[in-house]
Amino acid sequence: MKGAIVFLAVFAIVFLISLGVTSLPPGQSLYDMLNLPAEVTAYKVGGAIYGDVLIKAIFNAVIYALIAYLVFWVLTYRSRKEKAQNIQQNVTVNIEDKKEPQVTGK
Repeated sequence: MKGAIVFLAVFAIVFLISLGVTSLPPGQSLYDMLNLPAEVTAYKVGGAIYGDVLIKAIFNAVIYALIAYLVFWVLTYRSRKEKAQNIQQNVTVNIEDKKEPQVTGK
């Protein structure tokens, strides 16, 4: 669960930064490899953001968020592995005096 929070937080931050700075790698390189037509770059999504800027921002956000998640996972896995597993349990056993059952009858 904490890993998902790390992923989403980094995704949101990098996405917003990438909307302003579109030349951040690797988004620019991946976008150039797509060879998309000019209609995509001229189209405004929601009337405010150009399509190429949005694609680059999504590429950057996914890649950097994935890297941050992997670093988080390695650090938490390593810290779990290094913890000592000293578990102490106290067990109390009550032993009562057992009496022989008395048989009554004929």
